[in-house]
Amino acid sequence: KQMRFQFIKDHRDEFSVVRMCKELEVSPSGYYVWRHRPPSAREMANQELVKKIEAVYNDSYKTYGSPRVYRELKAQGVACSENRVARLMRLRGLRAKQVRRYKSTTKRNKKHPVAPNLLKRDFAADRPNHKWLTDITYIPTQEGWLYLAAILDLFPRRIVGWAMSERMTSDLTLAALKMAIGQRQPGEDLIHHSDQGSQYTDGTYQALLNKHGFQISMNGVGTWYDNAPMESFFGTLKSELVHHRVYRTRDEARTDLFFYIEAFYNLRRRHSSLDYLSPEAYEQLYHKQHQLRLTPCPQNWCCCRIHIFAKWGILGEKEVDDVSQAFPDPANS
Repeated sequence: KQMRFQFIKDHRDEFSVVRMCKELEVSPSGYYVWRHRPPSAREMANQELVKKIEAVYNDSYKTYGSPRVYRELKAQGVACSENRVARLMRLRGLRAKQVRRYKSTTKRNKKHPVAPNLLKRDFAADRPNHKWLTDITYIPTQEGWLYLAAILDLFPRRIVGWAMSERMTSDLTLAALKMAIGQRQPGEDLIHHSDQGSQYTDGTYQALLNKHGFQISMNGVGTWYDNAPMESFFGTLKSELVHHRVYRTRDEARTDLFFYIEAFYNLRRRHSSLDYLSPEAYEQLYHKQHQLRLTPCPQNWCCCRIHIFAKWGILGEKEVDDVSQAFPDPANS
């Protein structure tokens, strides 16, 4: 009852007390008695917990439901149960944003050869850089479409390469692939899986894959679920970010997408498929368990600067300063 009374108090300016009491099955007299007595220790503890819940929820772009919020609080050392977090979130009207399916951008060139499906919907990976998925999606802006090509490492569910352009060409997918190779340095046992779009069957793109000895795998015709985790990422990106924005320019969208992918999705967003760890934490745990040390990588910083600032020139001086704070150069640490 205490939480229902608290809800009534918080929303009394929006709805009548009598109506809320009726809907929540409590008496108005009981509510007014509750209002005029000092809060109990439990109520004060719930109020403090709600503040922490809202901080985590807002920090996640309002995308976390109670399971992820609970695990984030647990990681911060906050004592609470998952049921308690779920109840408090429900009473505060805090809900995770829902994922929508995105539309396919596949455009085949029947003159290009295609590769067999080596992946065969086996989305399990036992190590980093074993299986990469890639695809293209589009982002609406008031200037027109902005196309995003991304490469997902299936083991940590991390976006290891990405690129953006106003044109959906093989240059777009090549830029994403070069970024992924430059950052990850994968071996020849890597399976690279894509759809049969002309940007992936293009001779230059295929030549780069062959140069590194990657195993080339492609979807069957019209079978989007052959690339389901990649679709899931784009659906998450759209539902958690893009559908809640109105981008005036492509540059504005580029900046927003950069921060979502690099500062939130890869580093902090908790994934249910990773036991509610972030891609960064999951991969670090793998290396720790295997007694391997990740190569110190000013590359992560340099890659971002080269691909984002120098090549595309998408950020102004203020945005460069913002990114510098988010991704400090290890050499200056």
